[in-house]
Amino acid sequence: MRCKLKPEIKVCGRGSNEDRNCDIQLSDDQLLIMTLSKVEMMLQANGRSLREFNDKTFLYRALTAAIRIKGEIVLNVASSGIASLLLPKSRTAHSRFKIPLELHEDSVCSIKQGSPLAKLICKAKLIIWDEAPMLNKICYEALDKSFKDILRSSSSYNEDLPFGGKVVVLGGDFRQILPVIPMGSRQDIVQATINSSYLWSSCNVITLSQNMHLTVGVLESDSIEIKQFAQWLLRIGDGLKGDSIDGESEVNIPEEILIKDNVDGFDNIIRFVYPDILTNVQQ
Repeated sequence: MRCKLKPEIKVCGRGSNEDRNCDIQLSDDQLLIMTLSKVEMMLQANGRSLREFNDKTFLYRALTAAIRIKGEIVLNVASSGIASLLLPKSRTAHSRFKIPLELHEDSVCSIKQGSPLAKLICKAKLIIWDEAPMLNKICYEALDKSFKDILRSSSSYNEDLPFGGKVVVLGGDFRQILPVIPMGSRQDIVQATINSSYLWSSCNVITLSQNMHLTVGVLESDSIEIKQFAQWLLRIGDGLKGDSIDGESEVNIPEEILIKDNVDGFDNIIRFVYPDILTNVQQ
């Protein structure tokens, strides 16, 4: 995300009652660091930290806030109901865009031209779709055809661009849940994913490279071990760890992260994930 602001920084001179205006030229990285530092200071004043939010959900919220503060419209959707709860004023994609439950190559969304939903889509500045890899590519192709139909009368319409020129952010991780194809082979599943669609060639792929979930509240002394664990997880997700047998992979779990107590195994997991749960339970 590029920022083109040229901020005016006021620096208070020592021994002087007057502020001096300094025209400082800042790079994008310097501006980002200063902005995040200010946000972190405000959060810490309220007992919070950016570490709690620094993941893709935080980026979605930042994008949403940056556009809505200008009085413009952002439509937040997700592939699942649980994921939709994490975004402000979000709904499932099927609910918002009337995507058919039974899909085929010629499927389109049930959105009529001139309807309130069609007008809302025309006015929307941005659409954010979380957990995009979960759904069949036909969902996005149906939306592409429907958008090109309802945006025809819009000044922003462009027939050569996906979704008629409407900006859509698709988020998710292909290492996680892919489209479910009943009795489907690996090839069937891969063929159904969004990156097998004709739309994918027009996508600009941006990758988050740091696992923030593992770094929240971690002591510096444990940082090396955490990084190694994060790399191990990535190798599993990339299919580089374990022996492949008939399309399935067997991965040996390190002894140090195994819970061997079969009797109290569940209780041990709870105590490990929520070490202070009993002291924080509200009576």
